[in-house]
Amino acid sequence: MIPIPTGVRVWLATGYTDMRRGFPAWALQVQEVLKHAPLSGHLFCFRGRRGALTKVIWHDSLGACLFTKRLERGRFIWPSAADGVVTISPAQLSYLLSGIDWRAPQETWRPTRV
Repeated sequence: MIPIPTGVRVWLATGYTDMRRGFPAWALQVQEVLKHAPLSGHLFCFRGRRGALTKVIWHDSLGACLFTKRLERGRFIWPSAADGVVTISPAQLSYLLSGIDWRAPQETWRPTRV
């Protein structure tokens, strides 16, 4: 994971999005649908229809970056379409990209001494 500078917000576009676009179309999606400036330095996350693919747009003052992650098994936990736009913390983004439920992360297994 690329370290996220302090003060950067992470925005999730609820629902699903067509994943076949290039950066200009993603930037337009951020501007028109999410109502944010795509070159603001914040991270904007989108999920595909099946839920196993996500793309993140980020402008790091030098240029625009478009990251893609596909889960081999499972789906990304995403807010419902009725929520509109959701902001999460960088730590929650780390959980989300790992396939963990970022809304309520829980320890599911604890090693025991033998």
